[in-house]
Amino acid sequence: MSRPAASDRVARMLSLVPWVAARGSAPVDEVCRRFDIDREQLLHDLSVVSMVGLYPYTPDVLIELFIDDDEVCITLPQAFDRPLSLTPEQGVALVAAGTTLLATPGADPDGPLARGLAKLSSVLDQGESPALEVRLEEVSSAVLDVVRQGVREGRQVTLDYYAYGRDELTHRVVDPYRVTTDQGQWYLSGYCHLADGDRLFRIDRIRSADLLDTTFDAPTAAMATGTFSPSADDPRVTIDMAPEARWVVEQYPVDEIMELDSGVLRVRLAVTARQWLERLLLRLGPTATVVEGPDDLRQVASASARRILERYRDG
Repeated sequence: MSRPAASDRVARMLSLVPWVAARGSAPVDEVCRRFDIDREQLLHDLSVVSMVGLYPYTPDVLIELFIDDDEVCITLPQAFDRPLSLTPEQGVALVAAGTTLLATPGADPDGPLARGLAKLSSVLDQGESPALEVRLEEVSSAVLDVVRQGVREGRQVTLDYYAYGRDELTHRVVDPYRVTTDQGQWYLSGYCHLADGDRLFRIDRIRSADLLDTTFDAPTAAMATGTFSPSADDPRVTIDMAPEARWVVEQYPVDEIMELDSGVLRVRLAVTARQWLERLLLRLGPTATVVEGPDDLRQVASASARRILERYRDG
């Protein structure tokens, strides 16, 4: 079975503690079922929670926690009830983080966290339209269940995966390590036997997933999570982008950014697939110009535009 990562444990405990505390107590078996863990992992988590509190960490400001007759009992210190004084920026960050946390397994969609976030959102939203919306992209619940079960049981999965960079549907066997969220997207990290290396998959691009009986030993050190990180061997291009194309530097990893006097951004970024660069430049249209890079990549925009024009002519 794969070893749980620290970030997964923290997310689980942030959901588990308020859920039990709101009830005062809950049976051990019910807690384990709800948060999809065994008794050993629950006890390990609770041993950490028992040391959580506020400075100076005296008994009166620590979380009170004990197990009595197979019941988990949690009481939050009174200091936790003190209203927080938040800036608007801190409030937005708290709503964003808390909403993402509600998407973790076991989180109560109607519990104290959800109610608190609703109140905070209403304070932040004083206009006629919502001031903030945090939304995880929709994914197939069947696919999500399969990959989570693979992670939990240490079993391989087969994926029919759409490779966006190469614009093709691929069939892969994967050792699933972790399911995470990042910037509104669900991701699966694991070892891909087709690519013969660790890979990060966007779950909304998985067309179907099946669980295999074959098991695997997950590495003790989990691979890095988050969005794509280019390698040093990937070719680079430098693109001048108009101010309205600034979204590119917020959505994709870039090596360098320089703002020119005219307000144009000069951006250097890695290219792992020619098709990806084609689509990006076609999206940007006249707001972007490739100024430096390998000859074959500098001509990508004009070549792809000519190819599309020929298709229209043929039609």
